[in-house]
Amino acid sequence: MNFFKTFKHDTWVKPYIKQYKGLLISVLILGFFTVLCATGLMFTAGYTIDKAATHPYNILLIYVPIILTRGFGIGRPVIKYIERLRSHNWVLKITSDLRTRLYKTLESDASFFNEHHKAGDIMGLLSEDINHLQDLYLRTVFPTVIAYIVALVASIAMGFFNPSFGFFVLLLCVVEIVIVPLVSVAIESARRERQKALKSDLYTKLTDNILGVDDWVISGREDDFKKLSASTIAELDASKDKSKAFRRNRDFVLQFIFAVIMIVMLIFTNIHMTQNQEMANFTAAVFLAALQLSDTFVPVSQGFEEWPQYRDSINRLNTVQPVEPNLPEQVELDPKDFNGLDLENVSFEYSSDSPILIKNFTQKITKGEKLALLGPSGIGKTTILQLILGDLIPQKGTITVNDLNVQQIQDHREQIFSVLNQNPFLFNTSVMNNVRLGNEDKSDSEVKEALARVGLKDLLDSLPDKYNTSVGENGSRFSGGEQERIALARILLQDAPVVLLDEPTVGLDPITENALLETFFDVLKDKTIIWVTHHLQGVNHVDQVVFVTDEGIEMQGAPDDLYRTNSHFKELYEMDAGLEAD
Repeated sequence: MNFFKTFKHDTWVKPYIKQYKGLLISVLILGFFTVLCATGLMFTAGYTIDKAATHPYNILLIYVPIILTRGFGIGRPVIKYIERLRSHNWVLKITSDLRTRLYKTLESDASFFNEHHKAGDIMGLLSEDINHLQDLYLRTVFPTVIAYIVALVASIAMGFFNPSFGFFVLLLCVVEIVIVPLVSVAIESARRERQKALKSDLYTKLTDNILGVDDWVISGREDDFKKLSASTIAELDASKDKSKAFRRNRDFVLQFIFAVIMIVMLIFTNIHMTQNQEMANFTAAVFLAALQLSDTFVPVSQGFEEWPQYRDSINRLNTVQPVEPNLPEQVELDPKDFNGLDLENVSFEYSSDSPILIKNFTQKITKGEKLALLGPSGIGKTTILQLILGDLIPQKGTITVNDLNVQQIQDHREQIFSVLNQNPFLFNTSVMNNVRLGNEDKSDSEVKEALARVGLKDLLDSLPDKYNTSVGENGSRFSGGEQERIALARILLQDAPVVLLDEPTVGLDPITENALLETFFDVLKDKTIIWVTHHLQGVNHVDQVVFVTDEGIEMQGAPDDLYRTNSHFKELYEMDAGLEAD
């Protein structure tokens, strides 16, 4: 029931089986002929030996079996090799499609997945679940279907000589490839699901540990850090040891059942199928051939046993669906035509049971204007940037660019907006490649010019590899300020008219922060800037300051005017300046 329930609404397995059904059928046929060659080899070899032992009066009587022995001996590895090529080709085609689909699904709305999935879960999706689907075909589907086909053909073959015996052989095969595998699943199911949960927990812990390793070291708790996942790993290892012990015992039972089948077959054939020497030779050869079926039947239980893991992966993948954008008709806006951005009575809340985060927020930002957005933490400053980008849609109010709703320019929004946040991600490749991410069509000279404008020319020229210097993992080769400058060079290369700065200098020392802000507003002087910041350092660079509280906009105006006329602003400014001076 669980099997059929899993696939009832599946969209990650069934479509690809249909898409590549021709290749699948060829794999199953080749798998059957591989088994047929293996049994045929034993049959003809046994028959040839028995026939030769009876001293045939003419060598030609065993010449055909000798040729068949050679043919089956050559055919078995050849067909097996072709079957492996075809089966892995089939699986790789499917997993390639699955990975492409998964990456596109994750990419379709990155903000949605960051909000609803932990990083460890996404790691599990990428590294575990697709691999489980691959194993589902190679270790369960193919061996099981081939075993069923072989069991049916063998039973019919036995039934040709004696219908009752053929039916009896079929029943024993059912025990071997149906009953025992189902019992195996029932016994191992809970243990396998527990192992899956432990692995998922380890992925999450691993992500947290790596991202927070500096804090563990700084707090002097290196030993606690090392022991953090020890109990989970120990439990997982113990569970795996129990699974290994169970598999050994189960395989022994399967071999015992198969031995019973062989003994019964031997007794039956000796009683009913040895009336003459020719029949005895044939019967002995059939018995030898049947011995090869053990290698076909035993793996079925292993495949069945792993079904709970596959089911969990299929169910989890089926919860990952692309977020339908449901966008209005798209319009391509020429960046040169940008003249302003309007937010009109914008209200937004994340859910109906949460407080309204943004209430009736109105702002008119003209081309080239520099605006600083301040307010307490959690008030929704970054959310306003997400609304401007179109990642979020307000429940009330409108956001327009040149009188176009921002949702109408989503297909080409990178031409209008560029973003620099507090943790710009730098890929583990060269400085040139990281900057060129802003615009892949730019030449090397244009990339170098952008790096020179952000003040990195002298630094890069002093390095052995200069502009081809690797930035290291997540930019570890460079300081925080230098990372921000590399990210700023990307923005210059992107050349969008609106730049959103989301606290890009947080965590930097005052001197570095001040120098960086000077660079930002110098190189972006012809851009429209919306700058989210948590304090007033560098506020003299902007045209407008907007201070937001949970009640709405508390104050707004030019920094100089607010300093002269607003006592609260003056108090905050002097307090901030005093903290920086300390």
